[in-house]
Amino acid sequence: MREFMTEGQAFSHLPPAAARLGSAFARPKLMAIVCVVALTALGWLYLALLTVPMDGEFAALCRPTFGMGEGVSIGGITLVALMWAAMVLAMMLPSAAPMIMTYAEIADTAARKGERIVSPFAIAAGYSVVWLGFSLVAAAAQLALTRAALLDAGMALASALFSGAIFVAAGLYQFSALKHACLTQCRQPFPFFFAHWETTARGVFRLGVRQGLYCLGCCWAMMLVMFAVGAMNVLWMAALAAVMTVEKLVSGNRLTYGLGAVLIAVGTAFVMVSIAAHWPLRAI
Repeated sequence: MREFMTEGQAFSHLPPAAARLGSAFARPKLMAIVCVVALTALGWLYLALLTVPMDGEFAALCRPTFGMGEGVSIGGITLVALMWAAMVLAMMLPSAAPMIMTYAEIADTAARKGERIVSPFAIAAGYSVVWLGFSLVAAAAQLALTRAALLDAGMALASALFSGAIFVAAGLYQFSALKHACLTQCRQPFPFFFAHWETTARGVFRLGVRQGLYCLGCCWAMMLVMFAVGAMNVLWMAALAAVMTVEKLVSGNRLTYGLGAVLIAVGTAFVMVSIAAHWPLRAI
């Protein structure tokens, strides 16, 4: 991973175009913005290519059939893994923007002092590795559920009872101590960077991994809701991405607890519908 040049270094020995490019790469804040925007855009672009309906019906955006029937072939595994990788980039990188920008601001200050710094790409890479690992686990879970015929054509759980259980579990997790410990770290990255500052690419990459683990501990349960609503439900993707981003920006527990209550209520409704549908003669 390339280290940034400090602000005091000149690019006069380079051609004009190269000098401008070098000057841009020497600005941590600019590169942090480019990193987040570019990777997030790539994720949403890939998802768009997967979900654009050939017949022009808007409903296909919410209930696509991509991935069904792929079985457990290498091609099927690859497609599903790429889908989940695009999902985590599209959904989670925006919520990581404050953390990456905090690192860039500290690096910018260090650069002005003539200190050695590392590109924000290193911390973004470490963060992304954690969520790409989650995407592989999620892809394996989806393939297993598909093979067991537990997913419907929209890649959502076919059982309202199981869907409700996921919502309730995600809601209960909003009230857990682990959730709040991880959320605190996500909301306050400055003390973390101040205490663990690194000046090597490997060290900054490790910082990204640690921040990614905090984010995973904060948001994994919310991501599992995608199994209940459909793994390629774009509207739910956008809604959950917005919620997880806002949750990291606000202070206090009001929003977190409110989301938990809503998730539990929705899950309870799913469970009640499932019980009512099988009452009293059929087993759930």
